[in-house]
Amino acid sequence: MLCPEAPYTPESCNCQAPAAAEDNRLKVGDGEAGHCISCGAPLEAKHRYCWSCGEPRWKPVPGPVGAPPVRPPPPPDSPTEDPRPRLRALRIFFGAAAIFWLLNLAQGLALVLAPNGRAQLAQQLTQSGVPATSLSETLLLSAALTVLVLLAGAALNAAAFYGLGRRRPLGWVTAVVAAGLWSLVLIGIPVLYLLLRRSTRHACGIE
Repeated sequence: MLCPEAPYTPESCNCQAPAAAEDNRLKVGDGEAGHCISCGAPLEAKHRYCWSCGEPRWKPVPGPVGAPPVRPPPPPDSPTEDPRPRLRALRIFFGAAAIFWLLNLAQGLALVLAPNGRAQLAQQLTQSGVPATSLSETLLLSAALTVLVLLAGAALNAAAFYGLGRRRPLGWVTAVVAAGLWSLVLIGIPVLYLLLRRSTRHACGIE
């Protein structure tokens, strides 16, 4: 006979001796047969306490089924970092660079279109060893190349400014190219570093 109530004392209950504890103990809740988690005595479904040691019946706490694994905390430089201040600073840099190239373009066009400017350029070409027979062609070619270089610099930095504002992958690539060119004069090295940060890349859609 097993005692339905607890705690057990030899004076209050004449119960049979507990059976030997099994190695594989069942840990179940109320309403199911099993064994005591403390001493291993067999328990019936109606037992709320162990008849042998008096410990309360163990109730398993149900856990979430199929719970997702806990992710480790993100590193300091992660996509959760707010990239807006950095993008704002980068846009200011590329906007100022585009204005710089446009000012140089306007100055170059004014020098080429003005008669005094063309005379000054012709004199410089003559001093550099250009023959007088090909002076006009060389002057026209050098002026065209200068205008194209200045226009390309202004367009590249303006595209980087616009692309970073729209957070487009192509804008990020254009900004990296422009920063790489600016790195030739060392000013683009910190800009390139900011562009290659993970949060900046993710903000522009670059994985």
